Amino acid sequence: MALEHLDDYFPDWKEREALAEAMIPIIGKLYRKNVVIYCYGRALYNQSVTDIMKTHRFVRQVAHNELSEFESHPILHNMSTLDLGPSHIDIGKLTTHYMGLVGNGHANLTIDEYVKDACSEVIGRHVKPIESPQDVVLYGFGRIGRLLARLLIEKTGGGDQLRLRAVVVRAREERNLEKRASLLRRDSIHGPFRGTIRVDEENQCIIANGNVIKMIYSDDPATIDYTEYGIDNALIIDNTGAWRDYDGLNQHLKSKGVERVIVTAPGKGNVKNIVSGVNSHLLSKNDRVLAAASCTTNAIVPVLKAINDKYKIVNGHMETVHAYTPDQNLIDNYHKKARRGRSAPLNLVITETGASSAVSDLLPELEGKLTGNAIRVPTPDVSLAILNLTTEEPVTKNGVNSFLRDTALYSNLQRQIDYVDAPEMVSSDFIGSRHACIIDGQATIVDDGNRMVLYVWYDNEFGYCCQVVRVVQKWVGIKYPLIPRDVSEIGF
Repeated sequence: MALEHLDDYFPDWKEREALAEAMIPIIGKLYRKNVVIYCYGRALYNQSVTDIMKTHRFVRQVAHNELSEFESHPILHNMSTLDLGPSHIDIGKLTTHYMGLVGNGHANLTIDEYVKDACSEVIGRHVKPIESPQDVVLYGFGRIGRLLARLLIEKTGGGDQLRLRAVVVRAREERNLEKRASLLRRDSIHGPFRGTIRVDEENQCIIANGNVIKMIYSDDPATIDYTEYGIDNALIIDNTGAWRDYDGLNQHLKSKGVERVIVTAPGKGNVKNIVSGVNSHLLSKNDRVLAAASCTTNAIVPVLKAINDKYKIVNGHMETVHAYTPDQNLIDNYHKKARRGRSAPLNLVITETGASSAVSDLLPELEGKLTGNAIRVPTPDVSLAILNLTTEEPVTKNGVNSFLRDTALYSNLQRQIDYVDAPEMVSSDFIGSRHACIIDGQATIVDDGNRMVLYVWYDNEFGYCCQVVRVVQKWVGIKYPLIPRDVSEIGF
């Protein structure tokens, strides 16, 4: 670019910034009507101006298109004039499709015509995503419990979907409620809570963004009468990990007002493990006890499914380089498991993982083909799975990366798999990722014609919690029309 054109960058930025700023109230108004706006699978609600701009920039880099706020804002503005019913609308995909049509023989196609056709399925269709609100109770309020609370509060929408009604913790201690609220308000890894939190000591409630969350104190999951708190047919999310088999988790169902329970850990015995996007089609209304598998299982299974469907895996080994967890000791002390008693912040710790064996339960076609191990490292969040795979089909680095990039952008695994191609990425860059995993395209290794090594990042806390919530949403029957389901279905 000629030197005299360099001054164009700042005015261009300010114009796009103004458009992103104008998008926020439109996105917010639609969200309160349960119309959720995405951009290539990335939610735009509750985002800042710069967040929206960064999402557009990311899409340009990964999808290799010219999407910008100049193109997406008019589409969004036009949507705001329509009587849209509850739906999930990907404005990024609609915008790039419209741009392609205009550039290929439909120069006279107006935005108004295009948007009305693209959204015709939900114009005037005011069908709630779920018949009646679903009461949710968090049993436990540790790392995972508090992040689940953040997500559930954020996803309150119009208040007629999942409603976080209560949290159950062990017997009350002095200033327990204030301490719990403070830990929800501030997080050393994930930053401050987005919104306002206040404590009602008299009624033993935390009020977060208007959501009244009752604090219930109990040491026994089988003896709580939730109906005393106005809670009925509740879904319990047990994030304590204390019970993982059917008999243990079934204790929750003995409490009055409980309809079903899911545990945020690998289920044992005949407890069904569900990974959103992979086997969530197996969910049934008759299921009363479920497990959401482990964070590592959620990270690797979507990638393994995609690769196996495309290239057919012969065998492989998975090594997870995992952030330390509360299960480990801060300093050397007794631990029932080998090596985990050694100081977590000071050591690399070799340990076992059940993720590789869990793969065969979710993807039976890979039974006996994978081994796995784990190394706990001195970082507090974000882990890395290294998948060393041999395939039947020949592979190239460009071919594998292109396939995984397209999977992240366009497939049914879009919410699970993300893709980055930047050369300087490190673990902290993925804190807060809502995907189950992120493929690091720069790190991919391919040799010998049919062997690949994939480096797969995952936020083992927040990304995993997003997967848990997705399972819960599907389990309770929350349904949204997806626009576009397939851009080829749009007229013109």
